[in-house]
Amino acid sequence: MSSSASLPPHNVTEDDGVRTIDVAGWTISATTKAIVTASESDALQKTLGFPLPEMTFGNNSLVLKHSASGWEYRFDTHEALKCVKNGELGEGDGGVKVGYADAWLKSRTDPDSSSPMPKTVPTKPYDWTYTSAYAGHCSSNPDIASSASADPTNPSHTIPLAELTRPDPILFYAEIPLYEDELHDNGSSHFVVRIRVMPQCIFILSRFILRVDGVLFRTFDTRIYHSFVNSSCLVKECSGWEAPYDKVKQFLPGRHDLSPLTDANFISKSLTQLPKSLAQGSGAGTGWRALGITTDIIQLTSSSQT
Repeated sequence: MSSSASLPPHNVTEDDGVRTIDVAGWTISATTKAIVTASESDALQKTLGFPLPEMTFGNNSLVLKHSASGWEYRFDTHEALKCVKNGELGEGDGGVKVGYADAWLKSRTDPDSSSPMPKTVPTKPYDWTYTSAYAGHCSSNPDIASSASADPTNPSHTIPLAELTRPDPILFYAEIPLYEDELHDNGSSHFVVRIRVMPQCIFILSRFILRVDGVLFRTFDTRIYHSFVNSSCLVKECSGWEAPYDKVKQFLPGRHDLSPLTDANFISKSLTQLPKSLAQGSGAGTGWRALGITTDIIQLTSSSQT
């Protein structure tokens, strides 16, 4: 798109940390505010039942509303944290031990002792990594839309990467952090949602990313694509990736420069360069149930199409 005449009619407003665009029958609002206050933190922690991440943006959200039907889809901090396991971790939860746990126990066990070394398992009353496979949620009447698995042979059931990499004008962009934590200096965990609105489409990338130093890297991405040509259909792709720390470390461009290991884009790209049998299969041996890719089609009912 090189001509401003080809831009669709749209209106962007901003008020008190909330930016909104109205375009092609959609209203999209991105709320980006400061971390929660002490009183807000206490209230949210009481609701969730576990300590909050160090930086919790409890008032942040992304909301898409289809004006004609009233169908609404939302990403927000509260719902993302509700997907963090509260309680003892079990099979499929992807429990993670810190890298020095076994060495710490071994240093306190007599190597000549006949007593077995105690087993180390995640014993936190909640998932201390704040892993969340949250993919957003419908916040309107669910009957307005139906969801079904995508047909991989149908081009309209895929996200067109070529279109998304074109240098089209960006009508609206927002980056919305939901939470971040340094994991007691053992790595980092953070969740962010990004949206781009272009002349022909909407694209959302919601990403949880985890680094546990010396142990593993993990990501959970949700991509949502909507073409204005088809006002009633959205493509939603969810993908979980995981690999041992050293498998990602091997992609470092410089042997002694570890700074890329804190770069979300570098981590994500490295995970996708690994064999899928590893990054979406065996992972880092945690048995995390969210590994793999699923693609769904969200279809607004015929009566609600524009």
